[in-house]
Amino acid sequence: MNTQYTRQDTKMLFAQLRETEDPEIREQLARLHLPLVEYLAKRFKDRGEPLDDLVQVGSVGLLKAIDRFDLDRGVEFSTYATPTIVGELKRYFRDKGWAVRVPRRLQELSLRLNKVVAQLTQELGRSPTVPEIANQVGVSEEEVLEALESGQAYSTTSLDAPAGNDEEETPQRLERMGENDVALDNLEYFASLAPLIEELPEREREILYLRFFRGMTQSKIADHVGISQMHVSRLLTRILEFLREGMDEEGSA
Repeated sequence: MNTQYTRQDTKMLFAQLRETEDPEIREQLARLHLPLVEYLAKRFKDRGEPLDDLVQVGSVGLLKAIDRFDLDRGVEFSTYATPTIVGELKRYFRDKGWAVRVPRRLQELSLRLNKVVAQLTQELGRSPTVPEIANQVGVSEEEVLEALESGQAYSTTSLDAPAGNDEEETPQRLERMGENDVALDNLEYFASLAPLIEELPEREREILYLRFFRGMTQSKIADHVGISQMHVSRLLTRILEFLREGMDEEGSA
């Protein structure tokens, strides 16, 4: 692949693709941005799937991004394509990584609960109770219990397993695990979430900001906005459902 391409060259190729719909130009753009796919796919390589398979999955997201990209947005293509590629990879694990078929709603909730439980454990200095988890996520206690039970169906790779092939003397996966790059995660979703957030009413945007950008609890948000904590919980549930549906529609379009 020619590494001498500039951003202007990329824009020129996209302009030509829009004018001609030439599949060779589309393929050229895909080859040009394959390193981005490989970089993002490597972030998922310790989940028990071959890297080559993950690159193929990510390439599907890359082609979707190429087909949807609009030069008039004024956004760099790599910034625009990143959430689409990552979304395709995460969707692959969400749909293929469960040993027992579980409803998508419970799959998504189970994955959210994993993060919430870890966060609450750190904040409280102990394991959180089911009511505390339910309040934090904005769902019922019954839904929390159902999702936690469903989470046992997820097929995972042991952290004691070697990170390489059987012929190599390689460290265990646990020894090679690092921390999540929170800044990169935020970048991945910003391009897709920003237009959806703009569609929210002003009060709901404020609640979303206070909860996820200021880290305020639901009770503090209720006092700040002047509504009940129950109302805040219901609004957050509705906001998150709206954003999730918007992301799903973007990913399946």
